[in-house]
Amino acid sequence: MKMNRDMLTKGFPKDFLWGGATAANQFEGGWNEGGKGISTTDMCLAGSRTIPKRLAKEIKEGVYYPSHNGIDFYHRYKEDIALFAEMGFKSFRMSIAWTRIYPTGEESEPNEEGLKFYDDVFDELQKYGIEPIVTISHYEYPYHLVEKFSCWKSREMIDYYMKFTETIFRRYKNKVKYWLTLNEINTVALATSGYIGAGILNGDEDEVMDMKVDPETLYQALHYMLVASAKAVTLGHEINPDFKIGSMEAYLTYYPYNCNPDDVLLAQKKDREVNLIAGDVQIRGSYPGFAYRFFEEKGYDIKMEEEDFEILKKGTVDFISISYYFSATMSTQEGLGEASGNMIVEGNVNPYLETSEWGWQSDPKGLRWTLNHIWDRYQIPIMVVENGLGATDKLEADGSVHDDYRIKYIRDHVIQMKEAIRDGVNLIAYTPWGCIDLISGSTGEMDKRYGFIYVDLDNQGNGSFDRYKKDSFYWYKKVIASNGEDLD
Repeated sequence: MKMNRDMLTKGFPKDFLWGGATAANQFEGGWNEGGKGISTTDMCLAGSRTIPKRLAKEIKEGVYYPSHNGIDFYHRYKEDIALFAEMGFKSFRMSIAWTRIYPTGEESEPNEEGLKFYDDVFDELQKYGIEPIVTISHYEYPYHLVEKFSCWKSREMIDYYMKFTETIFRRYKNKVKYWLTLNEINTVALATSGYIGAGILNGDEDEVMDMKVDPETLYQALHYMLVASAKAVTLGHEINPDFKIGSMEAYLTYYPYNCNPDDVLLAQKKDREVNLIAGDVQIRGSYPGFAYRFFEEKGYDIKMEEEDFEILKKGTVDFISISYYFSATMSTQEGLGEASGNMIVEGNVNPYLETSEWGWQSDPKGLRWTLNHIWDRYQIPIMVVENGLGATDKLEADGSVHDDYRIKYIRDHVIQMKEAIRDGVNLIAYTPWGCIDLISGSTGEMDKRYGFIYVDLDNQGNGSFDRYKKDSFYWYKKVIASNGEDLD
């Protein structure tokens, strides 16, 4: 059969969901207003590139906690959403603060004032025709549950998560269509993500945020989260069959450092352990064979109930969403230099890539490779819900911010997304991370900015909180208006 030229997709689909992404714990603020309880992030002190972010075991007077004010979206959401609308957003990825709905996690009834706040946010988005993409839980849990049983270390957490999830599903069933179950769920299995990703404490004193948690505990936590995610998918479809519920993974793309077969196998092994275990469970509905071999060889005794297998099989997601910022290489050789830009990533530097001031290696073509890799394996729609460049921006005297480096980063990735679509990938959304400047999740600082909108706030919480449009604001507006065609 001769190929019809119409079979070749030439660009972004007309209903493509251009937008931006945030998380409640990094930009919302209002940490103790409207009946909100204390979350895991509310206990974190500020850090920087050289000073690790730390976890406090109690709120102390005279100490700066970045999430307490965030960038004050709680009070300025109408102003911010109007700016998103001015850029032409079709979608806005956000999360719901668990402790705004259930302050300790244990309440029998939800906090109405918290529910009403999100009603107002969704109504404001609807006014401008912006589709919310809502992460149910984004690196934020009730701190009370941390103290009680270290959150996802315990199977009890599934029931607390389901109570929270059912509440927001039912409340917003006519306002939200797209849901993500748990943010970057696969990173929970990485040794430095125990507290951030799973709310697991390790030690009695105040801890550096990248504290180590033993891998067996983390893979056990991952299993509980996968079960909870599957139960959420099933429940959501019962409440509203029109819901589209997706997984969310930090896709950590690994290349072999060279063509040494040992390097090739190591890169494949890392991809499987970090990305594909969670992906296969959430999309295919069961653990892959290599997961059981991995658990056996490591000596991990992952407790799985008989009912879990049916829950996982029944609760597969409708689409996959990913964060993608960079790639890393894997090698059996020593002394190649570590990819040290992000505390959750292992690997070596790639000599063919440029490195940002925070040590992240930009790899736009790696995004095309990753999208094809995911599509070839799963054949379900894909969203890129995080991508962007953290950089130091300068606010000029006239209120302008010249961030051509950010424009280049986003442009290069948009080009490669378009190439992936032409390859046949069903990509349906792109929401760059931190579309408005917010608190860095990994370091707790403001200097590491991602946004198209500048927020006047420094690392110590000083500033007017006023918003300013960067050069990238006007550029991204043009990209959206042209559906990804005008990238100049």
